[in-house]
This record gives sequence, structure tokens and C-alpha cells, in this order.
Amino acid sequence: MSNARIALATCNFHPDLAEDDQLLLRALRERGADAVAAVWDDPEIDWSSFDLVVVRSTWDYSSRRDEFVAWARSVPRILNPAGLVEWNTDKAYLRDLEEAGLPVIPTIWLDPARKLSSRAVHTRMPASGDFVIKPTVSRGSRDTGRYEAGEAHSRGLAISHAVSLMKEGRHVMIQRYLMEVDTQGETALVYIDGEFSHSVRKGAMLQGPYRGMAGLYKQEEMSTRPTTPEERAVGDRAIAYATEVLAKEAPGTELLYARVDVVPGPEGEPLIIELELTEPSLFLAFEKDAAGRLADAVLARLA
Repeated sequence: MSNARIALATCNFHPDLAEDDQLLLRALRERGADAVAAVWDDPEIDWSSFDLVVVRSTWDYSSRRDEFVAWARSVPRILNPAGLVEWNTDKAYLRDLEEAGLPVIPTIWLDPARKLSSRAVHTRMPASGDFVIKPTVSRGSRDTGRYEAGEAHSRGLAISHAVSLMKEGRHVMIQRYLMEVDTQGETALVYIDGEFSHSVRKGAMLQGPYRGMAGLYKQEEMSTRPTTPEERAVGDRAIAYATEVLAKEAPGTELLYARVDVVPGPEGEPLIIELELTEPSLFLAFEKDAAGRLADAVLARLA
């Protein structure tokens, strides 16, 4: 569909899109589309004037998730669909994956409604090794910290961190930190139009307790990395599950993009740490023609 009006939704932090998404913008324009960057919470924008809105660099939503989901539901044609956005912007979706038999990092869930005491939080934390505290609604390692279970000061900081988040009404996750991440990093598997496209290595990002953070996210150290057959199998299973969720939330639609982040478990087995379906970095610069294939997939949805 030539001359189609397409908005790539972003945020005020990246009003002209993140560098990776600028590749998609350029590819769409090369194919004749009238593609523009548009800040998702700009009240002056008439979203109904676009033939399609693609969620991209909307990375400031985590402190306003309800507002963001409401915006997504108000947009006439949005990808990925709004129902998937709502499901995927709370990491409680990992519980669904686990219940479906997918390999995820074992997680302890803390509900703020239970008003757990510091002592109760303490008893729920691992007795040994490193572990991570983070809210279920966050992105880019915001409000996330790494702690040592056997070190009293570190454990105390972890308790304070978790209690502070719950006092804000936020649900909290406690996950064991897998030390293999420090040496092997994470593997991010990128899918375009439901098919595996490419993968990259993400270096370890958590070095210690949460101390606040400037900006929207921590900078990631990226490099190319081939996937193992085991990682591909886990990634494909995660995409198959996401497709089932999509069929319930928006029948008749297909995944435009997705990213599955896996880390090596204690025995080297890949475990899912994230299934990103809303606004993941797709690392398009790391794969020749990836931006073009994504642009083609976007335009195909206008036919």
C-alpha cells in the first residue's frame, strides 16, 4: 500500500526514535510509505489519521502502565495489538509461561496487598547465592537490584528495596541470579513476522544493589551470537505460546515482532528471562536486511 500513513510510536526521551528504529523508519520510506515518528502521549496527535501505528521506542511507560494500555486500546490499528500489550507489560506473564511448561527462571512473587513485613520478606528470599529484586512492571533494568543472600548488609538492602516497592503498590519478583550470565551473558532471539530472524549477545547488566538510575534504561553491551539448537527450541516454544495468547486477545492477527531473552541455567539449559512483545529493541543493525524484512511485514498488514 503505497503512501500509507504509518506512525512509529516512541516517547519524549527518543522523539525521533531510537537509532535501531530509525532503520525501520528509513526502510518504510524507501518503500513509499509516509512513515513518521510519533510520541505516544502527545495529546495533539490524531492517531486515527494513521493507517497503522507500530509500537516501538515507548520506553517511558512503566511508571504509567495503565495510561499506556489505555492509549494502546484507543488506537484503531496498532501493532502488536493492544490486548497483547496489556498482557506483556506486566512480567506476571512469566507465571503463565511457567504454568504452560516453558522453562523460566524460578520466581517468588510478592503481592503488595498482603502488606508483608520485613521479616516476612526476609523469609521468602534465597538462603544462599545471589538474587535479584525487581517490580513486575518495569523495563531496561529500572528499579532492579542484585543482592548477596549470605551477606547481611546486602540482604538488608534487598529487604528495604522490596518493601519500598510494595509500599508504592508495586508487585515484586525475587529471582535467583544465575552466575552463568556474568560469563556467557544473555541471548536475545529476535522474531520478525513470527519467524526467527537473528540473535545477539547481551552482556551482564546487574552489578549490585539498586541505587536509582538516570535515564530510562541501562546501556546494553551487544554483540552478534549464533543460537544453539536448545535456545532456538525454547524461543520457538515461547513464540508459539505468544501466538496462542494473541489468538485470544486479537483473533485473526499475527505477531509482527517479538524477542525472547534466554540465559543459561545451572546445567547450561536455556531459561526464559523475558518474552518481549511490546516495545523490544530488535537489534536490526546486527542482521543484514532485518529492517527491510520488518518493513515488508508492516506493509503486508495494510493489504
